[in-house]
Amino acid sequence: MLQVAHIVPRTNAEGPGLRAAIWTQGCTIRCPGCCNPELFGRVGGRAYAVADLLDELPAVLDGITVLGGEPLDQPEGTTELAVAAKARGLSVMVYSGYKRADVDARAPGLLAATDVLVDGPFDGSLPERGEPHPRRWIGSANQGLHFLTGRYSLNDFWGPNTVELRMVGGRVVVNGWPK
Repeated sequence: MLQVAHIVPRTNAEGPGLRAAIWTQGCTIRCPGCCNPELFGRVGGRAYAVADLLDELPAVLDGITVLGGEPLDQPEGTTELAVAAKARGLSVMVYSGYKRADVDARAPGLLAATDVLVDGPFDGSLPERGEPHPRRWIGSANQGLHFLTGRYSLNDFWGPNTVELRMVGGRVVVNGWPK
């Protein structure tokens, strides 16, 4: 089971290609300046069986992006999701406030099913401003970008960030990186 705060079933603003973005509920790291402080608490969202979550996603996707909250606060569910998505031929991108070595320790098997890991806590005082362009989809310069398979490279992460706006249940929902 995985406690999920919300899902964007189709997005180009949360990683390379057409992806589903899955925000987990709960975060014990609680980075100052986090763009999702409403996801810090464990209460909220919806509990999903991984197979049911994947079955709700569109059939035509390049991959999934798992973010939060903190996906590693639910290591078993996050690992199960990554493994199942990979088995369906989807790429997997994971954001974690933990460093890579800690990800391995907290969620054995997760990195073997992950194409791209963005690791390290968000630091609002260090906005990503790489030259000639910032690394796309990275919040702060201290965060690492690890290509764990040959599916993507740094070339896929150059360019301007994007923001998407949607109407969901009569509300405007925003996702992506506005800066």
